[in-house]
Amino acid sequence: MKTVLVSAVALIDRDGRVLLAQRPKGKSMAGLWEFPGGKVEAGETPEHALIRELHEELGIDTWASCLAPLTFASHSYDDFHLLMPVFACRKWEGIPQAREGQVLKWVAPQNLRDYPMPPADIPLIPILRDWL
Repeated sequence: MKTVLVSAVALIDRDGRVLLAQRPKGKSMAGLWEFPGGKVEAGETPEHALIRELHEELGIDTWASCLAPLTFASHSYDDFHLLMPVFACRKWEGIPQAREGQVLKWVAPQNLRDYPMPPADIPLIPILRDWL
């Protein structure tokens, strides 16, 4: 089974809310909510992949020094295994905007379970609730 490396981030605003993005129609797992991020390309570190993805998907800029390692997810789907380091970020420039057809929502940590998520993201909820 192929392993896919994906990097994700819990963007945390001044009110302690976390940004979720809803996967748009036409993508696998459409309609589910996830933490922003994306695939780590060849030659990239997970941090650099996040910096690139946040710029492309949300129009914000951050730096590796602002990405604090938080946890990771390891989950087997039918056709691949997902390995996903998860970072926390409280500092960035710009206002997150949906640039790829996704819906964005700032969510209080205690309300994260109200949003259906991909199976790999669900175990991250209690970690974020306890950490925040």
